[in-house]
Amino acid sequence: MNDNAEQQPPVAGPSYPEGQLAKAFVTALTHADAGARRRAEVRGQRWREVLAGMAAGRLSVGSRTPVVGLPPWVTPEVMRGGFATGTASASGPLQTHETEAARRFGVPAERRVLFAYCLTEPGLAWLWARLDSGGYEIGVPEEAALLTMAWLVRQGETGAALDLVAELEPFADRLRFLPRPADGPVPDADAAVHRHTVSDAVDTLIRRRPNAAVETQREALAVWQPFGDELLVHWLRTARDGHVLELAPDAGWLARGEVLLGRYRLLAAEHTLCTKHRDPKENLGILRGSLEEVVAGRPLEARRLGLLRHAVQSMMRRRGLPGSAAHLALRRCQAEQAALPSHHALAQLMLRRLAVLPLETGITDVAPLLGPVAEEESRETGLPAGAVVPATIGQVVESALSAPLGTLVERGVVPSAEVMAELVPQLVAATTARAYGDETLRGVMAANYRAFRNRRSLLLLNLERQVRVEELPWVRAVSGQRAAALGASGGEGALSVLRQLGELAVQAFPGTLLPNPLVREFGVLERQCDLGAPFVEELAADIFMGTFSPKFLKAARVAGELLGGTLYERYYGIDYAAIRNLAIVETGEALTRSYDARTSPGFARLCAERAGPASRSWSVAANGTVIEQAQILTTHNLATLVNRVGIAPRPGWADLARRCFVTVCRLTARVHRNPRPLGTIKDAAYAWRHLVFHLSLCPPEEQQLVITALREEAARHPAHVATRLAPALAGLALVAEGGTFGSDGTADAGGARRFVGWSTQGHWMR
Repeated sequence: MNDNAEQQPPVAGPSYPEGQLAKAFVTALTHADAGARRRAEVRGQRWREVLAGMAAGRLSVGSRTPVVGLPPWVTPEVMRGGFATGTASASGPLQTHETEAARRFGVPAERRVLFAYCLTEPGLAWLWARLDSGGYEIGVPEEAALLTMAWLVRQGETGAALDLVAELEPFADRLRFLPRPADGPVPDADAAVHRHTVSDAVDTLIRRRPNAAVETQREALAVWQPFGDELLVHWLRTARDGHVLELAPDAGWLARGEVLLGRYRLLAAEHTLCTKHRDPKENLGILRGSLEEVVAGRPLEARRLGLLRHAVQSMMRRRGLPGSAAHLALRRCQAEQAALPSHHALAQLMLRRLAVLPLETGITDVAPLLGPVAEEESRETGLPAGAVVPATIGQVVESALSAPLGTLVERGVVPSAEVMAELVPQLVAATTARAYGDETLRGVMAANYRAFRNRRSLLLLNLERQVRVEELPWVRAVSGQRAAALGASGGEGALSVLRQLGELAVQAFPGTLLPNPLVREFGVLERQCDLGAPFVEELAADIFMGTFSPKFLKAARVAGELLGGTLYERYYGIDYAAIRNLAIVETGEALTRSYDARTSPGFARLCAERAGPASRSWSVAANGTVIEQAQILTTHNLATLVNRVGIAPRPGWADLARRCFVTVCRLTARVHRNPRPLGTIKDAAYAWRHLVFHLSLCPPEEQQLVITALREEAARHPAHVATRLAPALAGLALVAEGGTFGSDGTADAGGARRFVGWSTQGHWMR
């Protein structure tokens, strides 16, 4: 594929930023929410910075150093799609903690002055106090730099400290290196992690507004329905044989009518959510309008009198005579509903409960917070004692639960592999920091790692690699401390965490690709325990340049060690022995050249051949077929986790295969009448590949039982699902019984097909 003259590599041009700018512009002009409009304006300004930087040559899109003049360790501000704006995340106006520090130090509020002060004896003393107390936060990695420098000075590593200062000093006027103050150290994440903090939960609850529809209904039940009953009873006093105004209204009736109309005007001014009472065609509007006419001394016209009598009869027919048993029961039930506290009021109660907790941590025990309204709370808030906290508010509180990751998955706080990937850095930070012998240094490195993982990935071309945490100057300055602390332990702790996380990801989300952020965390742990286990990322088809790094071939070789001769190898038509030989040859060539190869041309060629002739020309779909073949050959990290890390998910491989098929069926159901189904088909094919992998680790006799169970599961879904999956199930059964597919991935037996996701010719599942 690399030698193909027709291959046209993509160029990161301005079309994507221009499209995002247009979207932001439309949102800023048209969105109903003022906050959304403001955010869109900011977003639009940043996209304009991207375009201006590209036009002026200040930005090199696709490079790991996209901003001219900034080294790779500086955290860039990155927009969607991986485009850098040209601004460093640690730059911009001085923040509150910087101006406060300048005031405390008695120096001008300038970054270079603050930097220089921290190199003095009182400045170092201030940094040492932060180190010892743990009273600091690291928002961006740069804010860990001066703390690390201070640690080096105290340890007598003056040379390393001076080298670090020399590397930072050219940026001292632009970047903030000062740590943020905090009340105390962040709790150790060894045992517990949290998705959101108490502060996040508070912000979410503050943004809640009363539900207009619910409050309108509450007003109708509590105000206008009872008032309508009063009007109805008043009109019935003029009735004979069910016909109102058969009896002439007397002076008392008219006086009472004036009182009712006066009350109506007060109610209408105070309660403005409901509008039906203003509608002259609604029953309440008819009763009220007719009363105004009669009280004013104007006789009702025949048409209005007919409407009045019809409204009275209608109201009595629907709800019964006011005062009757049926009517009283209805109104009692409606009054109880109206008296229920609103979700908004209960959210305010929850804010009171959360106010006593530390804001920047998770919640270790949510049960007391989710209990019903207590007697004392009832007296203080007016809410009825015993009122239950609704699920929608409970979910906000649950999202801040601090607990082992497995517990958060079980409780639904972590609903997907993508969310899991957001939390894993908390664990990895604690695990990697454990490699440092000094406790204060561990704290700095853990905080630095958490901040580093908030760094957004850049759009990279030519197989460039994202910046790693080890490349930060302050981390590099203490790398010797890490190596000494590791000693002969071999990273058993990192391996244990890696195994636990791998098992959790596979058993909790068995039909889902491991997201790239999670793969990166696995790679960090793998390097710490030195397994030689290659973890590979999902590549983007729209910027794929037809090449793969050598680790893809290594991952395919690891897969071959596990899957040679299995159902997986036969189903996908793989020759793992040939892949092993290819790996040996390319490794030997790299050693002969005495440098590490940046690409694996043999692996790229193999993937292109397996993808077919359509892969020879550049298109997103053609690229997708090649990338999918790489995922098939490598199992996209599943084989590495099993064969090198040693995961053994508790449910067992057969159970995971069945659960993968449930995901396949769910996704296939979305294909029906979907005008753009290809993305869904692709995801279903990925889940299917996981199914085949798990099934291949089962004994042959168990494989047949599982395939039978899959057919039964398909029959429980709508007919269009079973019809679409029939060729895939036939193909799986065919291979399990010793059959094979033709070169085009089909077989004559029962219309059997190999199920892959990408296609350049239109997918058969459509």
